[in-house]
Amino acid sequence: MSQQRLHLVFGGELIDPTKNAFKDVDDIHIVGMFPNYEAAFNAWKAEAQRTVDNAHMRYFIAHIHRLRDEEQPASSTEELG
Repeated sequence: MSQQRLHLVFGGELIDPTKNAFKDVDDIHIVGMFPNYEAAFNAWKAEAQRTVDNAHMRYFIAHIHRLRDEEQPASSTEELG
């Protein structure tokens, strides 16, 4: 079985379009979790095009698979749980 490369697509309205701080984190739009970059990119592109008229709206792709590598020892915060 091949390793999954999970990607999260999310976005929302930014305070300032030149920065990456959301205006309201309670209003972040979670588009979804995708099994590969291609699927995530397609979802990201669709949302970016849908909101193109609002300069403050921005969507991102988070590389979830990079957050945890099973081969690496757990971090100290993971050990607390």
